[in-house]
Amino acid sequence: MSNSYDNSYRPKSIFNTQNIVLVSIGWAVLALLYFLLFSAKIPAAPNQPPTRADWYVIGTNIFEALAYLGAAILCLRNWRSTQIISNRRVWLLIGLGMLSYFIGGIVFGFIELVLKEEPDVSIADVFFIMTYLFLGTGMSLAVFSRRINLEKWQWLIVAGIGGLGSFLAWWISQQSQEASMELIPFILSSFYVVSDVVLLIIATIMLLAFWGGKVSLSWRMIAAAAFSLYIADMWFKFAQGPNYQSGDLLEVCWVFSGVLFGMGAALEYEASLSLKRRASGRKRT
Repeated sequence: MSNSYDNSYRPKSIFNTQNIVLVSIGWAVLALLYFLLFSAKIPAAPNQPPTRADWYVIGTNIFEALAYLGAAILCLRNWRSTQIISNRRVWLLIGLGMLSYFIGGIVFGFIELVLKEEPDVSIADVFFIMTYLFLGTGMSLAVFSRRINLEKWQWLIVAGIGGLGSFLAWWISQQSQEASMELIPFILSSFYVVSDVVLLIIATIMLLAFWGGKVSLSWRMIAAAAFSLYIADMWFKFAQGPNYQSGDLLEVCWVFSGVLFGMGAALEYEASLSLKRRASGRKRT
């Protein structure tokens, strides 16, 4: 009777996991439509390269910022919750990574749109570096704090994806070699490339290690988020040039990455509560 009463009269919040997932998917779909419909460049003036309108670039920044801010809030909620069955430090680190990316994106957009400068090296890079450090540490802790029992063919997949990702990153880096002859841009570019490849490898291990199981879906979302981040970063590096402007179509993967990190956190929260409720129900019976 008490168990039935608890389930029947538990207040339902609009911020439940189902609504969070639906809003996240809706945000990703809206972002994709926005990029598809408005990302084309238009002629600015005679003898001038085509550009994108400022309102469009502002919109892309809003989509990215809210995706990462939402992910940060959801990850930090997991860190604060005593119900989470996974390592809470993992969610603290990922949440700090999301928050760092949110701040870095705001700073980057301000420099590009308000100051009208090319933010090749700026204060925003400090926050982006913190993002990779937090994410890399958090995802590594999530994977290697557990016993990894991958089969040989799974390790071959990890090696194959890591090798392919490394080659792609190296090949893309060659075209921007002249632009990165200065020391600081070269160091930053190298750091981002290496970090992207490391996150790609960790995400592959995570995807294979957490395939199946009661709480695997959340970690598959986290792995997919890292893949999306890699795609967006590689495209950003590939597309950079004298006429580069933010807002290319594949940059929507940055939005997808933030959305997926947030969905992973929300699904982990729900799975943890479900397991706790089942354990509590068994104890009462």
